[in-house]
Amino acid sequence: MSTIPQILKDTRGSMDKGIENTRREFSSVRSGKASPNMLDTVRVELYGTQMALNQAATIAAPEPRVLIVTPFDKSQLKVIEKAIREAELGLEPSAQGGMIRVPLPAMNEQRRKELVKVVHKYAEEGKIAVRHARTHGRDLLKKLNGVSEDDVKHAEKDLQKLHDDYIHKIDDMIKAKEAEIMEV
Repeated sequence: MSTIPQILKDTRGSMDKGIENTRREFSSVRSGKASPNMLDTVRVELYGTQMALNQAATIAAPEPRVLIVTPFDKSQLKVIEKAIREAELGLEPSAQGGMIRVPLPAMNEQRRKELVKVVHKYAEEGKIAVRHARTHGRDLLKKLNGVSEDDVKHAEKDLQKLHDDYIHKIDDMIKAKEAEIMEV
């Protein structure tokens, strides 16, 4: 049997997941210097399974403008190189020996604007997750039995406040990430 506090707690948990996912995706968007988690969103098809790149290779940032990807299985070099190229991160990897060098393109104004668009897309996905959580919570509140209409109305207000707080958090994350990208 669900209760109002339980529904609010579960909804907050779902919204936290949405924020966390957005934060993870933001960290994959490049600002000034190379970071291994820039490739966190890259998925690779290996042995018939989709997996995160970091499960198929080690990723290092030995220099500010270069990432080095070393596959655990050298025979998968080309597959991993292709996955990085097709991940819509604007990167041009090149296989050398048993590793893949991923030089980071210089950040010109055009590139920065493209990255800001990518950030906004990720943020919108985060906001959608928060809205879905609110809608799901509201549906559960409506189905509650033995609870007064006033209690449900108050709970819906709490749900809306929770939603607004989380949307505001995502907006703050956008501002911070934009500033980081546009910083020359």
